[in-house]
Amino acid sequence: MKQKPRVAFICVHNSCRSQIAEALGRHLASDVFESCSAGTETVSQINQDAVRLMKELYGIDMEKSQYSKLVRELPPADIVVTMGCNVNCPYLPCKHREDWGLDDLTGQGDEVFKEIIGKIDANIITLKKFILEEFSFA
Repeated sequence: MKQKPRVAFICVHNSCRSQIAEALGRHLASDVFESCSAGTETVSQINQDAVRLMKELYGIDMEKSQYSKLVRELPPADIVVTMGCNVNCPYLPCKHREDWGLDDLTGQGDEVFKEIIGKIDANIITLKKFILEEFSFA
């Protein structure tokens, strides 16, 4: 059996969008790929609005198994997904790369958070289909 590809969700601080993507990747697509996340800087805790809303919407407690970590701490990734941090986004070698162009959620209200969480959910499903149908391990 082939090993599942590893998807790294990358953002500068690894505090919100990339953490949500890691959690939803595990929740919605762990049968197809491994999820991890990191950034070029770390924070002391995951964004508390993200933590609260992920518990409310999905029953996922991100603080149980996730924490802010640096890109250099990650194992090699097959696929790198940047969140939309533009020029400051770190580079990681990979077989496939995409940018989801998601706005920073810092200081935003619940409705904006829920909108971005919904986009991440949809993107995870699209990525899962891409991996199943088109991603090559060769």
